[in-house]
Amino acid sequence: MNQPLAYIHPEAKIAQNVVVEPFTTIDKDVEIGEGTWIGPNVTIMSGARIGKNCKIFPGAVIAAMPQDLKFAGEKTTVSIGDNTVIRECVTVNRGTVDRLKTVVGSNCLLMAYVHVAHDCIIGNNCVLANGVQLAGHVEIGDHAIIGGTSAVHQFVKVGPHAMISGGSLVRKDVPPFVKAGREPLTYSGINSIGLRRRGFSDQKISEIQQLYRLLFLSGLNNNDALDKIELELLPSPERDEVVNFVRNSGRGVIKGYSRNGNGAD
Repeated sequence: MNQPLAYIHPEAKIAQNVVVEPFTTIDKDVEIGEGTWIGPNVTIMSGARIGKNCKIFPGAVIAAMPQDLKFAGEKTTVSIGDNTVIRECVTVNRGTVDRLKTVVGSNCLLMAYVHVAHDCIIGNNCVLANGVQLAGHVEIGDHAIIGGTSAVHQFVKVGPHAMISGGSLVRKDVPPFVKAGREPLTYSGINSIGLRRRGFSDQKISEIQQLYRLLFLSGLNNNDALDKIELELLPSPERDEVVNFVRNSGRGVIKGYSRNGNGAD
């Protein structure tokens, strides 16, 4: 760890077997767990909490002040879970008074030039491809994948196991287990390949497909579709997760697929 060409503040708390490459700056009030590799020309600012066995590549900036004009200097943090990889030139900003923290979970991959704004919460096992831009207060569920150069509006929520096409403008919430693409962003079916890879049975995938047929393809509005789902489909964690996600959506969910290429409410 003792790299003479790096600057490490004497108050930083760094595990003994962390590797810090040349020309990196690590400020005070930083914690870095065992086995983590910090590449050259990385900047880790006050408030960073980095887990074990992470890899942070050149040019990344972790825990910079939020880009929010309302920020008044309150003490906030960035937390990054274990085994997460942060590639070149990624920026992860600290939280504001809203949540006081920005969180990136464990086993995530943030590819080059990703930006994670203040107060975002990213779950575990997520992939954000090159150039994904998250505005403030965004929530990303576990195992979600967001395609390259997509932009996510502030306060949007993306459900677990969702997959969003590259180049998407994500203005509304994306519910769990689905694929989403086109412009405007539209339901494009179930993320069945991803679900199979994560151990979902064919029967469970079929149940999720039936749920989304009622929600997006039945011609019912969301409230009526949710009532029908609860009436006709047996309770399950997946059913309840989707119902609760849609019912509690603050920005409204993406539209359902229609054959003319436009979304259908």
